[in-house]
Amino acid sequence: MVSFPSCKINLGLHILSKRPDGFHNIETCFYPVPWTDILELIPATRFSFTCTGIALPGDLEENLCVKAFRLLQNDFNFGEAKIHLHKIIPSGAGLGGGSSDAAATLLLINQVFRLNLSTEKLKTYAAQLGSDCAFFIENRPMLGSGRGEVLQEVDVNLQGKFLVLVKPAIHVSTADAYAMVRPTQPELDLRAVLNSGISAWRDSLKNDFEQSVFQKFHEIASIKKSFYEAGALYSSMSGSGSSVFGVFEEPVDLKHHFPRASYWSGNL
Repeated sequence: MVSFPSCKINLGLHILSKRPDGFHNIETCFYPVPWTDILELIPATRFSFTCTGIALPGDLEENLCVKAFRLLQNDFNFGEAKIHLHKIIPSGAGLGGGSSDAAATLLLINQVFRLNLSTEKLKTYAAQLGSDCAFFIENRPMLGSGRGEVLQEVDVNLQGKFLVLVKPAIHVSTADAYAMVRPTQPELDLRAVLNSGISAWRDSLKNDFEQSVFQKFHEIASIKKSFYEAGALYSSMSGSGSSVFGVFEEPVDLKHHFPRASYWSGNL
């Protein structure tokens, strides 16, 4: 069975407080984007995990797809599988590609091995794999709080808008990004800001990582500036970077502005 794990952008991202477990409490809106990897899972007599496309760093046994498989296998009596991931979504981009792959693995296992797990149960497992994994079980606009795993419905609809995503050849360490941010309570309620409409977002919908990341990496800041100069309704860094997105009313082709970057564009 084949799945197409999508990525996400963050519409607003506030770092609220440091937690006793070392994580941070956040507030954000996750929004799904149809830039996808390709994931295949089929029953087999022996387990294997292979990957093509963008090279993944580190030991493949540490990949979140493998961890997702082992997590469910520890609790349920099902067989082995061959998993193949074709990686298209850039890693280290703030797009949640690895988390999406993990969530897709849980969903495929649930279907292929007929575990009949509920969405809520799958989200519980997903939260053990990563802070934003549970969102990808839902894969629709959601407000995220806690570490990002506490989800609430939100009425945000960008359908018909045109999105451009640019990931420069810059790695932003998530740990370093958090270390550079001082947790604060936001001045405005995120749900209220989202409900105010995209025309108001430029001045009121903020990503707390931007100030420190932009100071350190001027190229990332310049991408956001370029999007607004090209007529974006709204632009922001996603997650802790390094990707930046722009939301446009009409299709635009800006690829020639970013020849060395990963680039995706399409309708939402």
